[in-house]
This record gives sequence, C-alpha cells and structure tokens, in this order.
Amino acid sequence: MRPLILRPEAVQVAALCVRGRKKKQEVLMITSRGSGRWVVPKGWPIDGKTGAEAAVQEAWEEAGVLAEQVDEDPVGSFDYGKGQKDGTTQPVRVSVYRVRVDTLADDFPEAGQRERRWMLPEEAANLVAEPKLQDLLRAL
Repeated sequence: MRPLILRPEAVQVAALCVRGRKKKQEVLMITSRGSGRWVVPKGWPIDGKTGAEAAVQEAWEEAGVLAEQVDEDPVGSFDYGKGQKDGTTQPVRVSVYRVRVDTLADDFPEAGQRERRWMLPEEAANLVAEPKLQDLLRAL
C-alpha cells in the first residue's frame, strides 16, 4: 500500500442549495448519516452525468431537493478526510455547485435518515468543520 501522502486524492461533488435573494439568502444543510454533523449534500461522481448533474442528484437523494437551476461551473471546492472501514482516512477534494432550490419533497430516498434545515450562511459556516466550505458559505 502506498503511503497516504502519495495516494491520489478522491473527488466528490456537492450541492450548495440556496433559496431567497442577497441578504435574505438561506442555505440548506443536512446531517451526515454517520456522525450527525452538519454538511452539504455530496457524493461520488456519476457515470454519464456532469459534475453539476451529479450534485443535483445527490441533493435529491439526500435532501429531497427539486432544483430550479444549477450552475454548470463549481463555485469552489473544499477538502476533507473520509473515514474508511479499516480506520484510515482518504483525502477527498469536493467540487461545489450552486443549486437554486424550487421546492423540497417530503418523500425522497434518504428521508428519515437525515435532518435537513434552512439556515443563514453564517450560521451554516459556524456549524461545518471544513475551513474552505466555511469560506464558501460566508461568501454568499
């Protein structure tokens, strides 16, 4: 096995789900299934989908998001360490796509497995662990 610092970084996509305009803008945060900490919907790239399309798919599965609009280019990225079953941590780079939300469905694939909540970007930034994600939230 290669040393951790030499292993290739894995890539994920995330949806920064927003509603409202300018000073009244809110972001949708969800809890992770494992630790229960606040995160944005994210997951692995999906064959045949762009990064933006995969981010919208994750937002649907994890939070019931019905997207109104998604930016095709990422608004930024952040890094985190994904815990593995063997106790190691895999470095992951997450590309973040802004998703304007039309509505939230009550019935979606991970309903009942996560909490979801709209909050002000500053509040969300104070709840997430990743510094670059905090910066993206505060920049809204």
